[in-house]
Amino acid sequence: MSFRVKRQVRPVPEPHPRTHPHQGATITLIPRTDLDVYPLNLGGNTFGWTSDRDTSFAVLDAFVKAGGNFIDTADLYSAWGEGLSGGESETVIGGWLAARDNREQVIIATKVGGLESRPGLSAENADAALDESLQRLQTEYVDIYYAHYDDESMSIEDQVRTAHELVQSGRVRHIGLSNYTPERMREWFEVASREGLTLPVAIQPQYNLVNRKDYEQGYAPIAREYEVAVFPYFALASGFLTGKYRKAEDLKGQTREDFASGFATDEGFAVVDALVEVAEARSVEPASVALAWLLAKGVTAPIASARTPEQLPALLAATGITLSADDLEKLDAASLPFA
Repeated sequence: MSFRVKRQVRPVPEPHPRTHPHQGATITLIPRTDLDVYPLNLGGNTFGWTSDRDTSFAVLDAFVKAGGNFIDTADLYSAWGEGLSGGESETVIGGWLAARDNREQVIIATKVGGLESRPGLSAENADAALDESLQRLQTEYVDIYYAHYDDESMSIEDQVRTAHELVQSGRVRHIGLSNYTPERMREWFEVASREGLTLPVAIQPQYNLVNRKDYEQGYAPIAREYEVAVFPYFALASGFLTGKYRKAEDLKGQTREDFASGFATDEGFAVVDALVEVAEARSVEPASVALAWLLAKGVTAPIASARTPEQLPALLAATGITLSADDLEKLDAASLPFA
């Protein structure tokens, strides 16, 4: 059953002004939108977790100063941290938006469906979760609202109708999908197309050099067919592809150990070795090469987070790197076991 929003419909905000590109980075227009996005999507998962408020503000300031304009968060972030319950990232970003008075100059994406206190995608839950996210973000709308996880207790038809109603309410400009099976994601697009309802403009799959198969075989065909933007998460495999982990022992005691340990195999470290080799030949950081590889594969903007401003330059540098055919062949070959 479709949910009817009980609010007065507000007009969609005016288009965002174009931002200044960083080091020649190409600004990309998301299909079916007026959103010009910088080719690096800043992940907000560290804000309020491993980055305190002041450090988070410094990261955000440095990102925007460099030409960045696209910030990704979720109501879930960072419920996994000790003493945290979710909403911390949105709260920090909201404080920054208010302090800088720059809401119209940045693109904000957040998500619904993963927070323990707001689970699932029922119409009532999505509506309430959106209001709570908007309050934390101190804004009247979000540019992209992702279904963070599929709610398999709901039909895709009901999910499509709920998302359409949220867009019609004026509080959401566009819809995105993450963590659906390829079959359910394709059904989402088919139903929305058939019913003339809101089509997602973005998908957020997991994709990186040590996690290729699911995206390349399952999600890339959907992205091509429906012309949607692709913003991969875990673009650096939770830090594994930064080059600082060259053997399993290097992960011991790290904050992200649990996230990255799954890649700590002989095949995984072979990918890191190839990354380091390409990076050293170019006098850049391995993280820059890992992100540049994703851009070379046609993704719109990989998502990467920075705990401190000092970590940003390596991420930003990816937007100015054009990998050679030899570089791509080396990286493709090393990561073939994950394809």
